[in-house]
Amino acid sequence: MSDLAVQPAVIDLNADLGEGFGRWQLTDDDALLSVVTSANVACGFHAGDPGTMRRVCERAAAGDVVIGAQVSYRDLAGFGRRAMDVPADELADEIAYQIGALEVFAKMAGARVAYVKPHGALYNRCVHDAEQAAGVVAGIRAAGESLPVLGLPGSQLHAAARAAGLPVVDEAFADRAYTAEGTLVPRGEPGAVVQDPEEVVRRALDIARDGTVRSRDGHPVTVRARSLCLHGDTPGAAAIARRVKAELGAAGVVVRSFV
Repeated sequence: MSDLAVQPAVIDLNADLGEGFGRWQLTDDDALLSVVTSANVACGFHAGDPGTMRRVCERAAAGDVVIGAQVSYRDLAGFGRRAMDVPADELADEIAYQIGALEVFAKMAGARVAYVKPHGALYNRCVHDAEQAAGVVAGIRAAGESLPVLGLPGSQLHAAARAAGLPVVDEAFADRAYTAEGTLVPRGEPGAVVQDPEEVVRRALDIARDGTVRSRDGHPVTVRARSLCLHGDTPGAAAIARRVKAELGAAGVVVRSFV
């Protein structure tokens, strides 16, 4: 018998927060902040406003939840989920602008922006588009930090980040359908979002313990993940997140931020 102890699986739980604007609120920020270990805070381009950003940063810092900048195309009307073509140099400026805005509120709360994650259409575009990925990474570098980049394993975003010397963090999704190639099924297609709480929990356990997830056609797909995303705009998101965290703990998985 080996004298080496078996190391438990460790995973971070992240959620998209601060996705409101003015009187409109989409995410239950307080409830989700009681569960997750990392908060992807909207920076004003797809959702979020200064007051919302400040409040989420304050509550995240008070709960020892790590703050990340969720950067997006400039698309409030489309919630950042519409395809856009933005020149790479302009995109870099917009990424730096969003990180800088959130950093102000993070510092006011006694914390800091600790990582960056693209949102929506920008996230999906940077899986395959090297030019857009390079623009995002240039914006992160321009913000003056060597911030970790949270994204899909094998993406052009991670390739560009590594080339620039930035740390990368592999992410998986318990509540999104996967293709056989390991990419996310586009939201416009049927079944793209998994809403059955039991299925979300099963997928979270498979990802955390075994590094696998079933594709939409039923085949096992290998996924590397240090962080697991639970979307805050899914109906019953907070209750699902609590269930996922409890089941992970019961299975011996350590839930802890990657920072």
